[in-house]
Amino acid sequence: MAAMAAAEEEYEAVLCVKPAVHVYRVPPRASNRGYRAAEWQLEQPVWSGRLRITAKGKTAFIKLEDKTSGELYAQAPVEQFPGIAVESVTDSSRYFVIRIEDGNGRRAFIGVGFVDRGDAFDFNVALQDHFKWVRQQSELAKQAENPEQGPKLDLGFKEGQTIKLNIANMKKKEGGTGNPRPRPAGPGGLSLLPPPPGGKSSPAVCPSAARPAPLSAPTQLPGTPITDSLLCWPQPAAAAPSAAAADIWGDFTKASGSPSSQSQGNAGWVQF
Repeated sequence: MAAMAAAEEEYEAVLCVKPAVHVYRVPPRASNRGYRAAEWQLEQPVWSGRLRITAKGKTAFIKLEDKTSGELYAQAPVEQFPGIAVESVTDSSRYFVIRIEDGNGRRAFIGVGFVDRGDAFDFNVALQDHFKWVRQQSELAKQAENPEQGPKLDLGFKEGQTIKLNIANMKKKEGGTGNPRPRPAGPGGLSLLPPPPGGKSSPAVCPSAARPAPLSAPTQLPGTPITDSLLCWPQPAAAAPSAAAADIWGDFTKASGSPSSQSQGNAGWVQF
């Protein structure tokens, strides 16, 4: 984590680049009133070039560079905005006073002016956005260290507070899961499925264990539809097989029966 933090500190991001900027000498301020650009001899700038704002970690750097070679003319580190490192003048929105440093502890205040008001606006907004991001990162770091101190949401109902649910537009579908249709019950308490629409009902099979004693079949009137109750009526016990059927199967049995009968049938044949 320490290595990643060090790498982030070394990374330098470019926030804003403006190709035309002028530098002016700033006379010493005699009182606490603000700077005035009318006192700078605006017709005679000390230096002209481009301005570039970069950021490394939480610090922003205002760099004055040559337009062609990119050679650094002066640099102003900004650790807080608004602050003493960058101040606006009282009589114009295109001029600012910045505090430059040479890296050896020497500091000086110079005036910076933009040719276009839009460039001055972008310069101001770039610094504001950077330090807004710095404040957000600081708040997130504090919340990560002390998560219990962060704001908590109260989602409970207060005393006497109620809510309303509008269910007037909800329609109850017939045969839904809330009110299922009753199924007809067959003999023995078994539930039978209704026949499909437009089709013929299949005869219901009555379980043998639930069959009552043999009763006479009910009389069906002409024109009365066949219902499950009629189909499920207990049928009489099957009659014993007739003698004719027994004789037919008996002949078959005799024909393919014991080997003695076969030998008797083949008595008239000579065996080779």
